[in-house]
Amino acid sequence: MKSQSENNEIDVENGMLEKDREKPIRTKKGLTIHNQALLSGLAYCLSSCSMILVNKYVLSSYNFNAGISLMLYQNFVAVVVVSVLSFLGIITTEPLTWRLIKVWLPVNVIFVGMLVTSMFSLKYINVAMVTVLKNVTNVITAVGEMYLFSKQHDNSVWAALFLMIISAISGGFTDLSFHAVGYTWQFINCFLTASYSLTLRRVMDTAKQVTKSGELNEFSMVMLNNSLSLPLGILLVFVFNEVDYLSQTPLLRLPTFWVVITFSGFLGLAISFTSMWFLHQTGATTYSLVGSLNKIPLSVAGIFLFNVPTSLENSASIFFGKFLPALLYFTGIILKSFHDSKFSVMAQPHNGTYDCWQGCFSQEQKCVKDLKF
Repeated sequence: MKSQSENNEIDVENGMLEKDREKPIRTKKGLTIHNQALLSGLAYCLSSCSMILVNKYVLSSYNFNAGISLMLYQNFVAVVVVSVLSFLGIITTEPLTWRLIKVWLPVNVIFVGMLVTSMFSLKYINVAMVTVLKNVTNVITAVGEMYLFSKQHDNSVWAALFLMIISAISGGFTDLSFHAVGYTWQFINCFLTASYSLTLRRVMDTAKQVTKSGELNEFSMVMLNNSLSLPLGILLVFVFNEVDYLSQTPLLRLPTFWVVITFSGFLGLAISFTSMWFLHQTGATTYSLVGSLNKIPLSVAGIFLFNVPTSLENSASIFFGKFLPALLYFTGIILKSFHDSKFSVMAQPHNGTYDCWQGCFSQEQKCVKDLKF
């Protein structure tokens, strides 16, 4: 029999405590599911879509040419909000210690690079093509999980990834607003984003061992990420010589501009929190795929909101790179749950109900239990 300490061990691959996986929520219809992954995934999708649209609006519609400064201000807003909530006792955060900073700093450098390259790519590429090109991230993440975590993926996952890559290539060739500089920044962003999702899992586990409480909640991780990004961001502002631009631009004298970028700071806090939360509940590949597939409506919205010139071929590449991979991927997950070796059917009545199935979405640990009729 396992000891209590063994039962509470952290699964490094899946980023969750065993006890956390045993916290289902029962709906009115009697369906009991582990919905933390679902809730965190939906929250991550909403904040991610909103953040991209707002950043695109600031960088393009306002023609703001200081992407690093925008990132710096967004992270500053996040730090202020979390600090105020912590001071008021609404949330709890771990104190920043040198041991914790040293553990977290490498992944924070990747985090800053990911944000900066995303800003630069959005400056030159339309929203729809950014979402398609982000598909490259999913392939890098899936391959990285195979080598780092010895994780095997289903054929449906590889089929979805293959369609995404074909879509990214065809989308680039048919993009009427193709910009080589923007594409370069986006591909760099893909490597950094994949590296971030893969390394963050390990760092989360290691960081917990150097805190006073032995825990590290999502708000503490948001505080760490955004606080450490401030000095790096200030350095990059001077390296890319954004100081001169900031001293001359009339945008900083517009109240509406400050309202928009402050709102983007709150969205930055939201995406920082929800990404940590979602990554705690799933594997890195699922985190990456959902982050890409959730942008199906975003691709369409970006074309209409920003009056992006497009063609039938380019629109088709976006469709085949988003909708079909999503269908393949989630169909694969459902089929996998039914064919999993742990699947069992209970035909005996229990308290007037039937324990119909007790399965598990295998490697992603998205368990579905006690479906009752």
